[in-house]
Amino acid sequence: MRTAIIAGQGRLPAALAAGMAEPPLVAALDGFAPEGLTVDLRFRVERLVPFLRALERDGIGQVIFAGAVTRPRLDPALLDEATAALLPRLMAAMQQGDDATLRVVIELFEEFGFKVAGVEDVAPALLPGAGVLAGTVSPRDEADAARAAAIVAALGAVDVGQGAVVAQGLCLGVEALPGTDALLAQVAAIGGLRPDPARGKGVFYKAAKPGQDRRIDLPTLGPDTVKAVAAAGLAGLAFQARSVICLDLAGMQRLAGELGLFLWARA
Repeated sequence: MRTAIIAGQGRLPAALAAGMAEPPLVAALDGFAPEGLTVDLRFRVERLVPFLRALERDGIGQVIFAGAVTRPRLDPALLDEATAALLPRLMAAMQQGDDATLRVVIELFEEFGFKVAGVEDVAPALLPGAGVLAGTVSPRDEADAARAAAIVAALGAVDVGQGAVVAQGLCLGVEALPGTDALLAQVAAIGGLRPDPARGKGVFYKAAKPGQDRRIDLPTLGPDTVKAVAAAGLAGLAFQARSVICLDLAGMQRLAGELGLFLWARA
């Protein structure tokens, strides 16, 4: 069964392709090309049904979604009749949030006969198991991570975000549409509201949303995240074990050691 990576931006599509026994077909949403991979097929949402039929003609039986995309602006002039018939369904889901949108996308691919795989099916090593992977986690850090995990679970229940920053029990910021980089930059810019770092610098925590379909949109971290955590003046980075993709884990561990941070896959 031939596999296609439905790719977005970033390094995750290339990391998945590198671990596959046979080279996948790489399809990318127009304007969201992945790093380090040649794109075989580009598509637009307005031409979704012709794209799915092209995958069928290429003998694709399985697809895996990987990489970052933002919601594209739709051009009604580009719609074909078959895709136009699906648009009300897609638009209704988009108004409910990212999880609802992605569930409908998965349903559409499955209705065309494609098996939808997840990262844990294709490259489980990218999802670290529980353990402290770098540095030392203090009792204060453990308490902050537990508080952040509760906040992320609450956010995820209403389909908002997958990350939060907590210091000494105080929430310094939560992840929303702008993403992780924006959250950590916001925390780095906080002035007098921030608690005394001598009593605990704080933790950035990342986790999958409760009940989300794990085949798509699992959180992703990498060396740049470690650098941003350091720039935000935090003690370290914690994440939900077996539920967060780590790109270049060895690089993340090395950076955490150099920067004096902990890296913790929290059970």
